[in-house]
Amino acid sequence: MTGYTETEKAQDLHLLHSMGYAQELERRMSSFSNFAISFSIICILSGGINSLAQATSGAGGAAIGIGWPLGCLISGVFALGMAQISSAYPTAGGLYHWGSILGNRFTGWLTAWFNLIGLVTVLGAINVGTWGFFAGSLASWFGMNVDTTTAGGFANQILFVAGITVIQAAINHFGIKLTAKLTDLSGYLIFITAIALTVVCLAGAKSWEFSRLWTFTNYSGTPAGDAPVWPQSSDLWYVFALGLLLPIYTITGYDASAHTSEETIKASESVPKGMVSSVWWASLFGYIMLVAFVLAIPDMQEASAQGWNVFFWTIDSVAAPAVAKLLYIAVFIAQFICGLATVTSVSRMIFAFSRDGGLPFSRALASVSPRLRSPATAIWVGSIASVLFVWGASLVTIGGASAYTIVVSCTVIFLFLSFCIPIALGIKAIGTSKWPAMGPWNMGIGAYKLVGCLAILAMAAIFIIGVQPPNQWALYITVGFLVLTAAIWLLFEQRRFKGPPIGEEVARRQAEIAAAEQAVGEA
Repeated sequence: MTGYTETEKAQDLHLLHSMGYAQELERRMSSFSNFAISFSIICILSGGINSLAQATSGAGGAAIGIGWPLGCLISGVFALGMAQISSAYPTAGGLYHWGSILGNRFTGWLTAWFNLIGLVTVLGAINVGTWGFFAGSLASWFGMNVDTTTAGGFANQILFVAGITVIQAAINHFGIKLTAKLTDLSGYLIFITAIALTVVCLAGAKSWEFSRLWTFTNYSGTPAGDAPVWPQSSDLWYVFALGLLLPIYTITGYDASAHTSEETIKASESVPKGMVSSVWWASLFGYIMLVAFVLAIPDMQEASAQGWNVFFWTIDSVAAPAVAKLLYIAVFIAQFICGLATVTSVSRMIFAFSRDGGLPFSRALASVSPRLRSPATAIWVGSIASVLFVWGASLVTIGGASAYTIVVSCTVIFLFLSFCIPIALGIKAIGTSKWPAMGPWNMGIGAYKLVGCLAILAMAAIFIIGVQPPNQWALYITVGFLVLTAAIWLLFEQRRFKGPPIGEEVARRQAEIAAAEQAVGEA
């Protein structure tokens, strides 16, 4: 591989062996590809567009002008903390491994379940979001029923989500080479489309009222379709805090860089850079694009009443129909690849947790195709689980609300908890026998501890914001999940689950490592 010397390959292999794992997955991803897969999941053209109403139907322009950079900072501290750990321990399913080695078997096991459930449900949510975008932009070309309150519209939604998930899984099934090429393409596509949207919005705006970007207006309770996006509240700062969910929900998914560590060349350097740079560029280009969008909105009061339709309403008002259609196609492709990259993350998490016996049928889930060098079973199980989640949860209501909506409101909380646990454990472990050596990407022990403390505060903020009405059920689900996992651990897993190899177990695994590499043809 160009730019990847035998010495560097040997260093990657030695580091992986030192953590007790074999090079079963194929190491083909460049540093840019590692960045691109996280950038593709963050996808400002997905979360940044599909979640716009959380700002425009909340505190208005200031929710983006001020709220976006603030929310990106909140998300960004996790990327910094995870980057430091990933440079020392670049493994697939990294969060689970870090939670174990920096803490203990239980903290690793708990981190794994938070991350795994978060990834499976966020894959479903991303593809449902892609359906929503398709329904609002392209479905009319095919005369498709998109009214999910009817049996036909609901069936179309489920079939659409299942169809694109199958395609995403199939692409992943054929190996990381094809997936990396598509996520590389997506990286460029997101940059180009974000710039195009910016130009279209600025050119089509009636006037550039920059004051919108720092003007706070309480639009909560504004009727948007059948119901307001946010319940009515007289507390403007509370409404502004709810609007922070737009950037926080969007700027996540950069753990994909860690999940593909064993497929990335020079992983100790490439993975942390991929995490941090994906957050930085998504935050910057997302801000430029959304500022232009706010300036293009014809009327802020009318925009708040549009609810989740605000993006289409605004673009259709400032762009020629042909230009709008081209933009919609580009956004749709980017959203599809966002789901594709998420399948990669889900499957690597399942693979990594299973090779240490963390899941039922672990032997099958940890298997790697000798020809394609992909964790095929993990890919299909994770993808099928996400579709079943969307279908099953959409049929169930709890307290008058869809179980799907309730669970999705927990998704980001679960993901950020899986980020926070190893970072918090690292505050105590860094510089000790649990974490004696830093990787080449090193901010220093003092700076890491500061970032770790900020991450804990950020986690508290995310949790408090994330369980407010209309997402109050997220509190009960999160607490219930913690109680359930504690009971399962104490009654069953504490005696069964051994965790990742540590200490002498690494040396005992060397024969198994050699056999596993021989089985997949690793030279």
